[in-house]
Amino acid sequence: MRLYTIRLIATLALTILMAPLAAEAQPPDKVYRIGYLDTTPMAAPLWDAFLDGLRAHGYREGQNLVFERRFSEGNAERFPAFAAEMVRLRVDLILVRTTPAALAAKHVTQTIPIVITTANDPVGAGLVASLARPGGNVTGLSVLAPELSGKRLELLKEVMPGMTRVAVLWNAANPANASVWQEMQAAARALGLLLQSQAVREPQDLEDALARTAQARPDALLVLGDALINTYLQHIAEFATQERLPSVFEASVAGCLMSYGPDILDVFRRAATYVDKILKGAKPADLPVEQPTKFKLVINLKTAKALGITIPPHLLMLADEVLQ
Repeated sequence: MRLYTIRLIATLALTILMAPLAAEAQPPDKVYRIGYLDTTPMAAPLWDAFLDGLRAHGYREGQNLVFERRFSEGNAERFPAFAAEMVRLRVDLILVRTTPAALAAKHVTQTIPIVITTANDPVGAGLVASLARPGGNVTGLSVLAPELSGKRLELLKEVMPGMTRVAVLWNAANPANASVWQEMQAAARALGLLLQSQAVREPQDLEDALARTAQARPDALLVLGDALINTYLQHIAEFATQERLPSVFEASVAGCLMSYGPDILDVFRRAATYVDKILKGAKPADLPVEQPTKFKLVINLKTAKALGITIPPHLLMLADEVLQ
């Protein structure tokens, strides 16, 4: 009995002494590899918001997280090759910001999770079966583009009751925009407005679209944002200022008259939650696509004054931000 006790004590002591060595011998924390497909790199505030969200869940780029970045530079035809490369690299997850990139990724893999940060119409574009039950390997966040585009027309009409013609600058090559355009046409009919479609499909189309807009002389300009259009927002706003065109955007751009849309920084912080859940084992099929919960109306009084427009007092009261 005494010999057994001595052996037990020796074994326990050896176990205690070896524990730190065993801990050191464990493999390091997993480094997750994320494929990131986009038209161009995200604007710094958006990327910072996304990284802030990841840090809140314990992820640090360069430590337990690395990104494989690929950018199409406005040519959506490059996305299929990029997506195939992500499969060969065996990334843990593919992050996308635009529907063409998401569709390309979904086409080449049904197993690697795909998170889209700003889907215009994920159901209409065929990315998910429904918002509540995505049903495949794609999930993420919707920005309610169809519904909010109609609201932007209403805001323009409130500011300029006499307007009749609105030019719409949009990317017709983005499949998600088809339903957005249909919704806008229905809203325009209800408001007694005529929409002038100024569609682009690639970066080199933009100048021609702006030239056609100037020649058509509409009463206002509505900019339907996506990853391609958003690359040139400041240039488009400068065009509107030069042509003395009241303009409405999804997010505030220097010189535009108004903007109305989701709080985009909040959207990108929330996207990090999807990444975290999936890396911890959740299936995209079980993660409902979220819709925005925070919205921002920004009105630029300096631009309004330059255009000779009086903003109704009730809109000023509703605005989240008024630029003087």
